[in-house]
Amino acid sequence: MGKKNRDGGLVFSTESGRMCPDCREPVDECRCRSESPVPEGDGIVRLKRETKGRKGKGVTLVTGIPLAGKELKDYAKKLKAKCGTGGTVRDGIVEIQGDQRDVLLPLLEKEGWTVKKAGG
Repeated sequence: MGKKNRDGGLVFSTESGRMCPDCREPVDECRCRSESPVPEGDGIVRLKRETKGRKGKGVTLVTGIPLAGKELKDYAKKLKAKCGTGGTVRDGIVEIQGDQRDVLLPLLEKEGWTVKKAGG
């Protein structure tokens, strides 16, 4: 037996665990989320420092990386390791803890991307 959400779709199954509400497959085998296209942009990777909504703690935002899905997460993991800090990927934007713009700039340019520091 499984739980159903208010629209009638299966969200949890005792056999396979959490289910994707869109394709109704187990979350590990989800088809709809894995086919996310590479985000279109102007071809420039931007580095920006932001503290907004983080109680004064700064993070470096990396936007415009021409990768999607698992590739972006794997690349973000490499960047975090080079910086020696934590971070996450949200909506195609890599967030790395602290002001890491000077460390990230040469790493991103090494990939052959045009990189700019954005903001103050």
